[in-house]
Order: sequence, then structure tokens, then C-alpha cells
Amino acid sequence: MAASDKPNQEHPLANILINVLIPVLALSYLSKDPEFLKAIGKTVRPWHLGPVNALFVALAFPIGYGVWHFVKTRKGNFFSALGMVSVALTGGLTIYLWNKDGTVKPHADVLFGLKEASIPLILGIAVIGSHFTKSPLLRLFLYSDSLFDIPKIERKVAELNAAESYQKILFQATLLFAASFFLSMVLNFGLALHFLGDLDHTAPNARELYNEQVAKLTGWGFAVIGVPILAFLFLTLRRLLGQLRGLTGLKDDELMLPR
Repeated sequence: MAASDKPNQEHPLANILINVLIPVLALSYLSKDPEFLKAIGKTVRPWHLGPVNALFVALAFPIGYGVWHFVKTRKGNFFSALGMVSVALTGGLTIYLWNKDGTVKPHADVLFGLKEASIPLILGIAVIGSHFTKSPLLRLFLYSDSLFDIPKIERKVAELNAAESYQKILFQATLLFAASFFLSMVLNFGLALHFLGDLDHTAPNARELYNEQVAKLTGWGFAVIGVPILAFLFLTLRRLLGQLRGLTGLKDDELMLPR
């Protein structure tokens, strides 16, 4: 049964890509208002749909994926729900911040930063909370049966009567893993203040300037946030391996499945 179930397992990064990253990128590049662009003498492209239409397009990704996942598994999809929240916050904030005369409401940097920080905050809390459920998110992202030989590890833990120590190791890894999202939260907020902090919200083309800065923020975010997060995840994985080695006496090639 386990072998037949494996092909149905979804990669968490693919989940995040389809449900969160692609919709946010769609909002960044599709939200420009064609009527406003014409008014300020800018070139209108076919993909400039305006903030409301861009919101509908972006929502189609997590909604469509969530429906497909439910039809396939008869279960809800956490990442689709997260994606819808993220898209609704981003699109809704854009609609709120943009004034029809081309200006932007004040404190756009703080509001956008809070929005950017909210998703990793939710993820970090969800990672910690899921540890106490039957489906820990650590098992989905890092300590998964596609990387680790979990049955072998847990048989060894049972032989050594070390269940309590084993759960302690997993909880420590969960806290470290959650910390990577909390780091992302702080970096996201800082980037928003950096790129949008000097925005002249009363300028006639403030909406265009806002959109350009958000596009820069999105691009830089992959490097400024992605690199330290990946380093943090690598540290978590190495620490988890070291603690499991110490507990079980198994070597790395016994703990992990062959690649």
C-alpha cells in the first residue's frame, strides 16, 4: 500500500510555487491599470489587466489547485488556503492603497511590510502547531519518507525504548524549521520598508512608482530572503541528522534513502 501511495505524494515546493509564488508574481506584473497608464503616457501591454482583474487571475491558481486536489484526494489543501489568503491580502491591499488620481495612500511601506510578513508568520506558527497533530509539516518539508528511511529509524528507536528522546529531537527540528519562516517574516518587512519607504505617495505617478518598487522588492526578495532561508534549512537538516545518528547509532546512508 505504501508503495502505491508514493506517486500520489505532492512536493511541498510545487505546492508553494503554484499556490503562493506564481499568484503573487501574477499580481505584481498584471495589476497595472491600462487606463491610468494611458493617462500618464505609458505604453499599455496586453498583460496590463488592472488590479481587480489581476486579483481574479491570481486567485484562479490556488482555487483551481485546491479544487483539483479535493477532487483527487477528498481532502482540503493547506497551501491552496494559504495561497488564497496571500493573494487576497496582496490584491486587496493594492486596491486599497491606489487612489484614482494616481497617488498612493500614506504608510504604504508599513502596510505592505505587514502584509509580506503575515504569510511566513502564519507558516511558522502552523509548523509549530502541526507538531502536535497527526500530520506535522516537518514531515512534509524536511523529515519526509522521500528523504529519510523513517520506518527503519522508528524501529531502531523502538528497540532502544527512546521514543521520548526521538520526539524531543523532532520538536527541536520543528522549532528550527519554524525559525526559518520567522526570519523570512523579519526580512520581508525590512525589504518593504527599504523599497517603499521613500515613495512619494502624493506624486501624480505614485501608483506607477509603487508598482515598480513592488516588482523590485519581489525580485530582490528571492535572493535576500531565499539564500539565508536555504542556509537555515540546511543547518536544520544537518542538525537533525546529527541528533538521529547520536540517538540510533545509524550512519547517514542508513538514515537517508539512496538518491
